[in-house]
Amino acid sequence: MNQEQLDKVKQGHGFIAALDQSGGSTPKALKAYGVDESQYSNEDEMFDLVHDMRTRIVTSPSFTSDKVLGAILFEQTMDRRVDGEYTGNYLANKGIVPFLKVDKGLADEENGVQLMKPIPDLDDLLARANNRHIFGTKMRSNILSANEEGIKAVIEQQFEIGKQIIAAGLVPIIEPEVNIHAEDKKEIEEIMTREILKQLNTLAEDELVMLKLTIPTVANQFKELVEHPNVIRVVALSGGYTRDEANALLKENEGIIASFSRALSSDLRADQSDEEFDNKLAEAIDSIFDASVNKK
Repeated sequence: MNQEQLDKVKQGHGFIAALDQSGGSTPKALKAYGVDESQYSNEDEMFDLVHDMRTRIVTSPSFTSDKVLGAILFEQTMDRRVDGEYTGNYLANKGIVPFLKVDKGLADEENGVQLMKPIPDLDDLLARANNRHIFGTKMRSNILSANEEGIKAVIEQQFEIGKQIIAAGLVPIIEPEVNIHAEDKKEIEEIMTREILKQLNTLAEDELVMLKLTIPTVANQFKELVEHPNVIRVVALSGGYTRDEANALLKENEGIIASFSRALSSDLRADQSDEEFDNKLAEAIDSIFDASVNKK
């Protein structure tokens, strides 16, 4: 583990940009960017276009390490280059800590949750990540209702794979997303907090994780998680909230910083001039930074 990167993630002021849309979510991300499916004819062209979008973001003069602590990448992004360097190297040289999305998507819903699909090539992927200056990983599950059995299964799976990632020398971001429209969202978050604490308390002193959680219904619901010695940082996903909504809710939660995706890039368009693009990105970065560091 890189100590300089660890210190930055643990103590730095700022947020983590989520630039990790994968095969299933890329068409939607491109459409929001103003690139529809008529503008590419196959998957290779689609991924070229989304890499162009991500390159435009990370090379923008507004995308700097004084406000952006880290960035989460998709596997193809990690293996591609920005300005002649592998993306992780480019970010690391810019002072921004690179993370890698490692999950392969979600299984079908069962017991009110969606577990992660198996990740059969994880060890090979983690070895490649280590060669690409990647500091940590991210993997997402989905919780839809307050089913204790289902929530327990999600958290156990996350930590089981998390320990494999720790053993490879990387820091896992545990992400059990809670659907923001769930009628029993508050109850889900209470059950989930208990299950996460159980798993955290099984870790050895040097086994460190991060948590990426939906902004809670009750402000500071995750206080015990933020303060747990095995947790480097708790970050929040935007989860379908607009940027203004997500920022307002985030401000109410002490010790939690943003890791937004759609809320970061929602105003960016392919046909914008470089000046307009950079200005829109700067506005988003400034507002998300403010919500991450200036609490109510």
